[in-house]
Amino acid sequence: MDNISNQFHSNQLVGEIKEVMLDAEALLAATIDTGDKKLAEVRAKSEKSISRVRARLDGLQTELLLSAKAATKATDAYVHENPWRAMGFAASVGIVIGLLIGRR
Repeated sequence: MDNISNQFHSNQLVGEIKEVMLDAEALLAATIDTGDKKLAEVRAKSEKSISRVRARLDGLQTELLLSAKAATKATDAYVHENPWRAMGFAASVGIVIGLLIGRR
């Protein structure tokens, strides 16, 4: 269960980092008209860094997707092998959630 939670948080993190990268690319595009040589060097270095990070994020996202699929298959196999245990667990979780909602 912790593995699935970590995958969810990792997937959220990848999405947030991609959003930051889009903002950084927009910032770089906005400064393209500036003629300062030092700024052009920094912009070129930043574009290289963004490309490198984007490639690593794409690899990480693919890895997370494969890991999530493996966890889904393992969960499916467990539920098919232990249907009563899975139903008992689901019922227990439902009761706990119902009690927590009922306390309000």
